[in-house]
Amino acid sequence: MSKSFLIIGGSSDIAMSVTELLLSDGHKVTMLVRDISRVEELKSKGVKIVQGDALDQEVMSEAISLALESGGGAISGVSHLVGSISIRPPHALALDAFNEVITTNLSSAFLTLSMCGKAMLKMGGGRMVFTSSVAGSLGLVNHEAIAAAKGGVESMVRSAAATYAKRGIRVNAVAPGLTDTRLAATILRSDAMREASANMIPLKRINEAEEIATSIHWLLTGAPDNFTGQVMHLDGGMSQILA
Repeated sequence: MSKSFLIIGGSSDIAMSVTELLLSDGHKVTMLVRDISRVEELKSKGVKIVQGDALDQEVMSEAISLALESGGGAISGVSHLVGSISIRPPHALALDAFNEVITTNLSSAFLTLSMCGKAMLKMGGGRMVFTSSVAGSLGLVNHEAIAAAKGGVESMVRSAAATYAKRGIRVNAVAPGLTDTRLAATILRSDAMREASANMIPLKRINEAEEIATSIHWLLTGAPDNFTGQVMHLDGGMSQILA
């Protein structure tokens, strides 16, 4: 049965992979994107595109309306994939730059939770998946800003899962380690940096975007109904084990 899904932050590598997986299932997808040039091919496959900022309530409302229209008045799932990286020590990070990281990662996630949650309450439920990071649970050098933002996302997910548990809304998150995407290009710009990064991970390799996308797809479509308030650590064991 075809269902309707909404992807916030749709021009990221992982978001596009999630969209392809949903399309292969025969579902309908609406995407809110900033860089529309990256999703032209998906648009030709029937994906509805809304261009704008995930912090703009009018833009978010438009995206929700389109997704509801596609689903005959229902949205089965929402994935929030808006993110940024800032790796600098606190003494070298201006307050404005810190606030930008918080706003981009956490405030946009809250707006998605608030507005999409309201729509899902009206239709009796749905699934939401947010994106954290290994930095949300593991102390990493120079990651204070992103750790604060993603730690906030994880706490918000647990609270929202409790708030909406009896209303049919399931809220979870994925927390990837370093993943080979555009967002990590600066960190992975040389073979030496790539090798050093991989050596920090018990599995000794960097995530592929498709691995994260597959997990998000499962949370949106295949996870059991009792799976909520969880953070899936997709970091090669980095946050949980020593090897």
